[in-house]
This record gives sequence, C-alpha cells and structure tokens, in this order.
Amino acid sequence: MEEAGAAVAGSARQGDRAPGKGRPLQPAAKGRELFRSPRKEPEGSVDCPNVEFEYRDADGYAAELSELYSYTEEPEFTINRKCFEEDFQTQVQGKRWPELDLAQQKAYVMRLLDGLEVVNRNKRLKAARAVLYLAQGVFGECDMEAEVLHWSRHNNFLLYQMGTFSAFLELLNMEIENSQACSSALRKPAISLADSTELRVLLSVMYLLVENFRVEAEADPPEWKSSRETFRTELSFPVHSEEPFALLLFTMVAKFCSGHAPHFPMKKVLLLLWKVLLFTLGGFEALQAMKTKKREELGLPPLPEDSIQVMRRMRAASPPTYTIELLDQQSSKRGHRSRRPLVKQDSLDIYNERDPFKNDEAGVDEEENDDVDSGIEGELDLIERDAIIQAGPAQRPPIERVSFPKGLPWAPKVRQKDIEHFLEASRNKFIGFTLGQDTDTLVGLPRPIHESVKTLKQHKYVSISDVQIKNEEELEKCPMSLGEEEVQETPCEMLYRAMLYNLPQYMIALLKILLAAAPTSKAKTDSINILADVLPEEMPITVLQSMKLGVDVNRHKEIIVKSISASLLLLLKHFKLNHIYQFEYVSQHLVFANCIPLILKFFNQNIMSYITAKNSISVLDYPHCTVHELPELTAESLEAGDNNQFCWRNLFSCINLLRLLNKLTKWKHSRTMMLVVFKSAPILKRALKAKQAMMQLYVLKLLKIQTKYLGRQWRKSNMKTMSAIYQKVRHRMNDDWAYGNDIDARPWDFQAEECTLRANIEAFNSRRYDKSQDSEFAPVDNCLQSVLGQRLELPEDFHYSYELWLEREVFSQPIRWEELLHYQ
Repeated sequence: MEEAGAAVAGSARQGDRAPGKGRPLQPAAKGRELFRSPRKEPEGSVDCPNVEFEYRDADGYAAELSELYSYTEEPEFTINRKCFEEDFQTQVQGKRWPELDLAQQKAYVMRLLDGLEVVNRNKRLKAARAVLYLAQGVFGECDMEAEVLHWSRHNNFLLYQMGTFSAFLELLNMEIENSQACSSALRKPAISLADSTELRVLLSVMYLLVENFRVEAEADPPEWKSSRETFRTELSFPVHSEEPFALLLFTMVAKFCSGHAPHFPMKKVLLLLWKVLLFTLGGFEALQAMKTKKREELGLPPLPEDSIQVMRRMRAASPPTYTIELLDQQSSKRGHRSRRPLVKQDSLDIYNERDPFKNDEAGVDEEENDDVDSGIEGELDLIERDAIIQAGPAQRPPIERVSFPKGLPWAPKVRQKDIEHFLEASRNKFIGFTLGQDTDTLVGLPRPIHESVKTLKQHKYVSISDVQIKNEEELEKCPMSLGEEEVQETPCEMLYRAMLYNLPQYMIALLKILLAAAPTSKAKTDSINILADVLPEEMPITVLQSMKLGVDVNRHKEIIVKSISASLLLLLKHFKLNHIYQFEYVSQHLVFANCIPLILKFFNQNIMSYITAKNSISVLDYPHCTVHELPELTAESLEAGDNNQFCWRNLFSCINLLRLLNKLTKWKHSRTMMLVVFKSAPILKRALKAKQAMMQLYVLKLLKIQTKYLGRQWRKSNMKTMSAIYQKVRHRMNDDWAYGNDIDARPWDFQAEECTLRANIEAFNSRRYDKSQDSEFAPVDNCLQSVLGQRLELPEDFHYSYELWLEREVFSQPIRWEELLHYQ
C-alpha cells in the first residue's frame, strides 16, 4: 500500500521522500519547496462581488446532463438519431415516437433489447445507440429544450421498467473483460474517442437512468416513485451479483489507474460513480435526517442546530485588500516603486478601529520567497520576521462596513474530555491530587469552579462517534459475554464490506486521477492520461478548432475534479455516520496517499480565476445543441464564454475539497501539523478572497486549528483573520486556539496517535469482517456420527474430478502408522 501511495506522492512532490519510506518526509524544506507560489498574480481587489451560490447535492438537472458529454462527442448525437430512425421505420411505419401509446412503446423497447443479445458486435452497438437516443429524449421529434428533457425523463422510466439496466450491466461487464480492446489500446501510441465507443454508449445510458431516477419531482406518478425505490434497492443490495454496482465502478477506476485499461472513459465512470453513491447512500439533507434519527435511537439529545440551514443564512465577509499588491499597483502608475506603508481594508474584523497589526500579507511574501531549510521553527521565525508594518498617516481605502447578525451563528460545544482536563487542572491547583475521569465530585473546589463545571456540562455534546468508540472498547474487552454485535444491513454497510479489502487501491486511484486533473499539475507530472475520452481521432488543424479543444479539455478536467471531490466527501460522511472506524480507515488511507498536500497543491493557484473560469460553450451544451441550429463559432465567442458570474462546478469542487481537508484533520494533531509544515496558512488565506460564506467558513476552520502552532507574531499580524474565525466558526469552551496553550499541542504524541488509531481500526475490521478469526470461539462437535452426517457444499466441478482427487490425495499418499507413536 505504501508503494501505491508513493506513486501519488511522487507525482505531487517529486523527490519528497526519504529513501525507503512511504510517509511524507523532511517537512520544513520540502513543504516550502512544493508550495512556494509559482507566480505573483494580481488577485486582490478592493471590490469583490458577492458570489450568489447555493451549495447543494448537485447542479441543476439540465447542467448535470450536459456535463456527461464532451464537445468532441457532438457528432455522435446525429449517429444515435440515425441508428434509431433506421430501426424505428422498419418496425413502426408512418408514426413518430410521441404518437405511440404506452403499449406500443414498450413493445418497441423489447425489440430493441432483443437486438442487444445478437452476436454481431456492430449490430449490438447500433441497438445500444438507438436505446441511448431514447434515453436522450428523442430530440429529433422536439422543438424546445424542455420538451427534450420531458421525453428523456419519460423514456428513462420506461426503459428501466422493461429491464434495460440489467441488460446494459451485462454488456458493461463484457466490455470490461474485453481483453482484445485492452491490448489494442495498450499498443496504440495515442488513445482517442474511437477506442471507447462501446463503453461510452453503455455508460451514458446508465448515467441517464440513474440521474433521472435520482431527481425527484412532485408531479411524478406513483409507479415512478415505486420504480425509484426498486432501482435504489437494486443498486444498493445486488440480487444477481455478489457486489454493489458502485464496486464495479471502483474496480474500473483501479484498473484504469493500474495501466491495464487506458481506454476507459474515466469522466463518465466517475460521474456515474458519484451519482450512484448520491442515489443509493443519500445526499447531504438525507444525511442530516439520518443523523437526527440515529441520535434518537442512541438516546442522545437532538442536534443544537441544522448545520445546512446555519450555513445558508451566513453572509460572506469582504476579503482584505492585499497591501503589497496595492502598493505595486500605485507605484506602477507613478513609474517608480516607492514602498509606503498602507493600512488594509478592515472589513473582516468586527471592529473597525485603527489597529497597528493590519498587514496580513506582509509575512506571506517572506514565506513564499524563503528558500532556507531551517525546519519548522525556522519557518515560523521567518513568518514572524518583519511581519508588522506600522500604520502611518497614509491614505486609507474606503471601508465597507458589514452588518453582522447579533450573536454567534453556532451553539458552543464541550466534549467529555474537555471537562476532564478542566477538572484535572483545577484539582491539581486547589487540592493537589486528581480523581481520574470523575467529573461529579467537586469537594474542595471553590464556588467559581462549581459554576464553570455546571456551564461546561450544560453545553456538553456527545457525538454518535463517541458512543460507537465506547461500544467498540466494551466489545473488545468482553467478546464472550457481550456476544456478537448486531450489524444493520444498510447500503453504506454493504458498500464498506465490499470495498474493504481493496479500499487502499481505490483511494489511491481516485487521488491519482485528481492529481492529473488539478489545474496546478504540470504536463510532466501527469502519470496517467485522463484525456482518452475527449481527444478526437484527428487532432485540430485550425486555430479555432484548437481553441475549442482547449476549452473542452479544461472543462473535462473540471468535471473530473467535481465528481471525485463529491464522491470522496459523500463516502467519508456516510462512513462516519455508519461507524467511526470505517471513516477513520478511509481517512487514514487518504492521508497515507498524501491527500493533504495534494489538496493544498490544488489551492496553490489564483483561486478567483479558477472559480470564475469560462470553460464552457453554451451553444454546444446538451440539450441546446440538439434542438437549435448551431451558430458559427468564432474565437471571440469562445473567449467570452457564458455570462455567469462564476462557474458552479468549480466553486462546488473547492468547497468539497475544503470540507474533505477539514474531515481529515479535525481532532488529529499530527495531521494539523502537516498543514503547518506544508505552509498552508498563506495558501488558505488567499482562498478567503472568494466572497462565499460557506467556502470562507471551511477556510477559517482550517486556519483555526493551526493557529496555536503558528506563533504569537503570526496571530498579531493576522488579527482580521482571527476576528473572522471568532465570528464564523463554532466555539469550543476551554479551547485556547487563539493563545497556543492547548494541552493537546504536544508533538511527542503525534506518532503514537496515528499508531493507536491504526491498531483500533484493525481490531474493528478484524472483529466485524474477518470471520475466520471467530472459529476458535465456536463450539466443537465431538460426536463422530453427527460430524460424518453433516452435508457439505461441494463445488460442481468436484464431482467430475472426485476419482482423481482420491487417487492424488488418498491412495497415492503412504500412511505412516509409526508417526502415531510420537503423539502418545
């Protein structure tokens, strides 16, 4: 596993490992080397517009369908239509598809599905294309986009009821095992769209089925709602196969990354995987409802607030202008570079007083241009050096005063561990001895301590994870008396059990593709080719064609990042709710595969440029391109892009990656230290420029957990950021995040923390999933007659080779009776 993790890290950080090790090495110098900003971009601006973005499970229905197709695939819409019309005219003469009644439509679909079973490969492909045309909404019979979407939805429910998904699943398995296609792709110097034609058709039909079933509408008839639940169950609890459908897609991803199947259309596979996880496990609102229900079952108090609603009500804070950039802009206008101190806009701070420590970024330039390998302490010293620019009588930019709501958005939380630490310190101070984990005995402590303990207990929060960890400890101590644990067979549990033994490979494969799709990755670091399903057979010969392909490639990469980030986040959140050690197992393998530096590498770019990227050509998007005449494309129209203020998928990806980073580092001091080592503070602070409340919240959370390690001077010179953390991030009583006095900030415990966690995870997996270990506790049958009378399930081929087995294993083996004497 470490070798596979090294493959990802080797791409992300060439030369970043100590010889023979699988973990990140020499933190200080290597972190600086990797994350030194490659360029200075004028990304700061005094007036950043608010980003009107609502975070949800996925983008709009039409947008999600359009992202399935690359612009290079546009000619295939016509091919699909032609295959359908040729077959349709022979079967139903003189009528159009919308004119048929439901019985006639079903009869025709059955004939199409029969065509999928013929031996001839080309005939099978034509039948599959005709089915795809139906799933795409018979656009040749429509005049408007809404009409196409209506018929697409109608046809997909009809196709599923006729058994289309099962038929296409068999064809997909055949194509995955098609060794001829794999060997042909491996021999080719350049792989193009033509190498994955059959796979793309099959995956497109399956994606359209899943997406249309996933999106619920109030007007859906009862039979559609019934079909939706049946389909969800079929994907979650497979009837015919031994594994959930999502596992087949994970296997395709791993096979692609291993180099054995370079022709797999990865964008379609990843989009389908994301939508299958979203459909079978549930989205974020479903997850919140499941969490509330589980707390009730465990007898825990309800959640203090709905986190989704709180974040939707939050308002974005204005990003600070960057002093150095303003000075550069002013001095370039004057024709010389005079560095006069200038106080930055102070709209992130709740108070608008004149503070001498307003220069957030003065120390950042020192960080990014520093090449001295002096370890972590040296890095922090460099952050602190020359970080303060005293505010003089200089011009001050106009201040945008932001009205914040009264009170804090989140109810404070206290852990049991916090109460124990508080009482331990109080007893040592006033009594001179401690009482371990006893939080009820307050004898000998002064009245203010009594009041403090009362307040802490009022805000005590017991998570589902705490209960699960406690139960696991009890099961580990008393395996015989407590008996076997009753495990509920949920879709999440089924998926984890199926993924368990190959889970490290799946996580590493996803991170490899994420690395190749990241905008900050250079061409030489792309260890795998993710463009196989976007590059045409004939490369462009004109400037316009090259520009169009460039837009298509960038869009292709953005969609891959979106699907991987959403899939990983969904997996982590559902596994955490199902069992904390399932979540920790996935998290640990992501960390070992260098997910943390990979995400930081992703954010080490002009994040505002990424969020506002215009990598789309709206006239070529489905379903617009199927019902409208395509205008003549020009270089100007391609450069202009669409009229949207921001790119929904890119902002969605950024928030997902920030949430992922939070999940990996929360309450893990060793991983928090990785954020410090890789100099994440300036990278994350640049992400605050996006005026979107949810994105700012997760950036501030990541900054909060590492402030105690960054030194006093950093905190003094970043008071606006500290103030924003206070306003927006949940408070933990007795948490000295702003002062660096936290009792848990002990570097010598970091190695032991990960080792202990790994031991607990292995014990959990062994107890629950490794059934062979339980055999020593099973009762033994000593009766000869009952043992010989048991019926054994033998494989079918054993009957044919029974005599051969007797000859080889029994008759040909000499019996050494004298050996029995040694056991007397």
